[in-house]
Amino acid sequence: MAACAGAGRRWLYGWKRGHGSGRLEWKPALLPAQLPLSAGSMSVITPSPESAPQLPRPASRPATLAHRGEYYALRATVAALGAMPWDTASNFGARLGLLGYRPFGIRRGVVEEQVARSFPELDAEGVARVARGAYESLGRTTVETAILPGAGKERVLELFTQVDGWEVVEEALALGRGLIIVAGHLGNWELGGAYLAARGLPLDAIVRGQGNPLFDSYLTETRTRIGVRVVHDQQAVRLTPRALRQQRTVAFMMDQGVLGLASTWVPFFGRLAKTPRGPAVFALRLKAPVVFAVAVRKPDGRFQLGLERVPIVDTGDREQDVDRIVADYTAVLERWVRRFPEQYFWHHRRWKHKRPGSSSDAGDTSNEATDVSGAEPTEVEG
Repeated sequence: MAACAGAGRRWLYGWKRGHGSGRLEWKPALLPAQLPLSAGSMSVITPSPESAPQLPRPASRPATLAHRGEYYALRATVAALGAMPWDTASNFGARLGLLGYRPFGIRRGVVEEQVARSFPELDAEGVARVARGAYESLGRTTVETAILPGAGKERVLELFTQVDGWEVVEEALALGRGLIIVAGHLGNWELGGAYLAARGLPLDAIVRGQGNPLFDSYLTETRTRIGVRVVHDQQAVRLTPRALRQQRTVAFMMDQGVLGLASTWVPFFGRLAKTPRGPAVFALRLKAPVVFAVAVRKPDGRFQLGLERVPIVDTGDREQDVDRIVADYTAVLERWVRRFPEQYFWHHRRWKHKRPGSSSDAGDTSNEATDVSGAEPTEVEG
């Protein structure tokens, strides 16, 4: 088990060697968005196959010896975790995640600095409490994701004991224009996707490819087995309109800025954060409804789903309309993060990118210079 813990730590925190250096770099596991259906009504939208059809994947670079070593360590870890009961594996993930906080201190400074600036009312002890919780949550989410394919549909459904706002999904689907889901890296976004697929809603998840091609293939196959169709970010512009016209649901992670991606700067905890425009642009062009979704962990280890409608108003001013929509769903995410700060992915440098012409983002919540790439947006998972 010690060997599995070591392999799991490398997998969880995504350590890799920088090109031409011995420096360890961070690359967290990237997982698709979530939208479980109602545990109360248990209504089925439409039947779906046990596994989603795979789309052709973009060409990837050949796997190196290091890639193979990481991949087989991952598979061994997943096999060991799969032999555990769900709660035992989740608790093991929490302990594994805490290793990143102490003694290894992986991005601890980043996490604590972002928590402190986002919650200035917290003292040092409060910041440390939220930070430790974030490492535990990341560990739980990663391990729970690893064992999802073996959990079975009924077990996935049982894990959700509270659903709020499912009626907004039913109303959106009744329009017949497909559905756009926006979500942040809060709670267990991957488990929610599995729940959604288990209930029969056809789901496409827009994702960014992993650096390790073997790991990328493994994640794609795992998601496909639980009924989620993977769309790589390079394919999003072409395939998202097609999916929405087929009345599919397309899920986007919307809380991580990526260099070169068409974005806007919107307030997030009082500071401007670079945020992808893709979901808003697709919604306006295709008149598709947008719903914010979040799956958060409850104290008893079960899950709560929150669903909120994001208003889509087309005034004819495309730039302002896009900015307003992005700001609206970012504000919904902030409200949920304030309720469950220990479950947010603070490890990502959310405010790394600065708005052009701005020397500092502190206290600056004006919104200008929205589209930095000049290209039509795609959306990628953080």
